[in-house]
Amino acid sequence: MNVAEAVGEALARLGAGTVFGVVGSGNFHVTNALVANGAAFVAARHEGGAATMADAYARVSGGLGVLSVHQGPGLTNALTGIAEAAKSRTPLLVLAGEVAASAVRSNFRIDQAALAAAVGAVPERVHSPETALADVSRACRTAVAERRTVLLGLPLDVQDAEYPGPAALERPLAGPAGRRRPPAARVPPLPVPPAAAIAQLADALQDADRPVFIAGRGARLSAAAEPLSELAARCGALPATSAVARGLFAGDPFGLDVSGGFATPAAAALIRGADLVVAWGCSLTAWTTRHGALIGRDATVAQVDVDAQALGAHRPVDLGLIGDVAETARAVAAELEARGHSATGYRTPEVAARLAREGRWRDVPYEEHTAGKAGADGPRIDPRTLTIELDGLLPRERTVAVDSGNFMGYPAMFLDVPDADGLVFTQAFQAVGLGLATAVGAAVARPDRLTVAALGDGGALMAVAELETAVRLGLGLLVVVYDDEAYGAEVHHFGPGGHPLGTVTFPPADLAAIGRGFGCAAATVRRPGDLAAVADWLAGPRDRPMVVDAKVTRERPAWWLEDAFRGH
Repeated sequence: MNVAEAVGEALARLGAGTVFGVVGSGNFHVTNALVANGAAFVAARHEGGAATMADAYARVSGGLGVLSVHQGPGLTNALTGIAEAAKSRTPLLVLAGEVAASAVRSNFRIDQAALAAAVGAVPERVHSPETALADVSRACRTAVAERRTVLLGLPLDVQDAEYPGPAALERPLAGPAGRRRPPAARVPPLPVPPAAAIAQLADALQDADRPVFIAGRGARLSAAAEPLSELAARCGALPATSAVARGLFAGDPFGLDVSGGFATPAAAALIRGADLVVAWGCSLTAWTTRHGALIGRDATVAQVDVDAQALGAHRPVDLGLIGDVAETARAVAAELEARGHSATGYRTPEVAARLAREGRWRDVPYEEHTAGKAGADGPRIDPRTLTIELDGLLPRERTVAVDSGNFMGYPAMFLDVPDADGLVFTQAFQAVGLGLATAVGAAVARPDRLTVAALGDGGALMAVAELETAVRLGLGLLVVVYDDEAYGAEVHHFGPGGHPLGTVTFPPADLAAIGRGFGCAAATVRRPGDLAAVADWLAGPRDRPMVVDAKVTRERPAWWLEDAFRGH
């Protein structure tokens, strides 16, 4: 057995059950060894797509994402997806071939470790045949225990060397629901703030009349929905989330859904009226606070995070607690229970009635966009109307993967999601073109749910090659393209200033025909009645993707765009 074979076998035993990638000479042998030892390999059409698929797979499955790429250009092609994963703290292991140290003039030679560090990933390497399994185990442990994206370099000369053996890993480790995961037995106990800090937060909650919780990625990763819901009910708080944690409080009649630029008018008003805002695993970025406008001037702000560096990183806080979100919420609830404290707080009948009337975007009245609906290219559908109609057609058990662009608020907020795994929001790097690959990775992780890829036409055409991957895998993806024939965010940001827009507008493209060319079912949608084709596809076997080319109105920006561009 050579080192490449030993590494592939070890990774399969450690839980690399599904691997995404594009195979070249530098990762050929290790990828084959993974497959020979039981891993499923998903061959993407581009390394960038493979990286994003692996990222989404890890987010939705709760396990380790694994990406396999060739050295040099294979890695650079994947770099945007790796940056998104690193910024999102996705446990992702990137296996990359690496030029041998002696091949100083190889055209593939680049400083791969520096590339990894530049985008926030952790560079690691298989240093020698003797250390190979220790190197692999260390990389996996860092990825899982620290929730980091790790680049594991596999030098070609080390891969080819004979492995001195024997394999030290005897069997795969199983995680929840039978998922195979890397070992986590030595992960330290989850941190809880000291009793004095717990008491301070309990004091703040006890004194507050209108508390609001904003739960972020850390709350989702901590599986904190239940303890946060119980704590909110005890102290009368209204729970909200950041966009990436949407669905965490699905079904709560006092839930505010998403805080920030996506917030409904009712949610924004209630958050702005809070006298105490507690951020749970949420960094309170400008996106989540509307550049601070959602935090009242006199409001007390508390923040709970397992990462000390996150406390006060984006805005000052009055109280910061270092601790796991779920465990901290349980500790605070126990403290309030010991005090005998229970309060109505913000959970009044008036607030409940308002949220019942206005709590969802589809409940907010709007005037149909009509300009251009009967133009030379035919009628166009309002993106709100399109998304509300789709929401009524789709099964409740769904996963929604959203690309970046002017359109993205419509699917992110008008399509309901069943839980915190229902929205896969790859926006940490704000890269256009990740949505389709995100949907493929999510669909592989959760084949029991319908996956919806919500894309703009710009992002769809950037990533269109991965339609072939979806067809080849037989995935029943619904690919909805909000087609305004432009990079709409730039159009609406720069157009009012009188700038020429020829660089960001494009001639019409028949995206439905392109979808059919890849083997997808397809339809062009210009009116609500055109969605009958989607209903027919939903009722069928769904054994291939469907592409919906939705010709949307384009005269006005999405509602959240003005806030989003204030910092640019």
